[in-house]
Amino acid sequence: MPEESNKMRSGLIEKMKCVFEADERRINHALRVLGYAEDIMQVHGGDAVVIRAATVLHDIGIQEAERKHGSSAGRYQEIEGPPIARKIMEELGIETERVEHACRIIASHHSANDIDTLEFRTIWDADWIVNIPEVWLSKSGQELREAIEKTLRTETGRRLAVGIHCKKS
Repeated sequence: MPEESNKMRSGLIEKMKCVFEADERRINHALRVLGYAEDIMQVHGGDAVVIRAATVLHDIGIQEAERKHGSSAGRYQEIEGPPIARKIMEELGIETERVEHACRIIASHHSANDIDTLEFRTIWDADWIVNIPEVWLSKSGQELREAIEKTLRTETGRRLAVGIHCKKS
């Protein structure tokens, strides 16, 4: 990873940690999603700055959603996250077009409304890979494989999810 990209990645992580403070669960979630997003990006490509920024900051509005709306529901995260993420990305000197793209992803990362870019699909899949055990607790075997196939949007994301979450038969 080039030094500039590594510096930007580190800056995003540090600013995310400042927002989440002692909330290790949310920090660890973002870092796990980032790891899977980078795995998917290695295969499928995409704008690394947009992918890393939107991934690290995808849940950045959760605390504001809880404060303003009394809920961490995805629809509230999609409302509250982009303004916080935009400020962080601008502070880090990320170009306007990339900031806007990342904010569109953050504003749709639970609903998939009106966006279907490679960068969005990468983050969508990475977030699902981490969330599968919570969301599909009762699914297993073929039912889980079918849900993964239907929901995830990249071949690499589906392959990773099946490898991680489906028992070998």
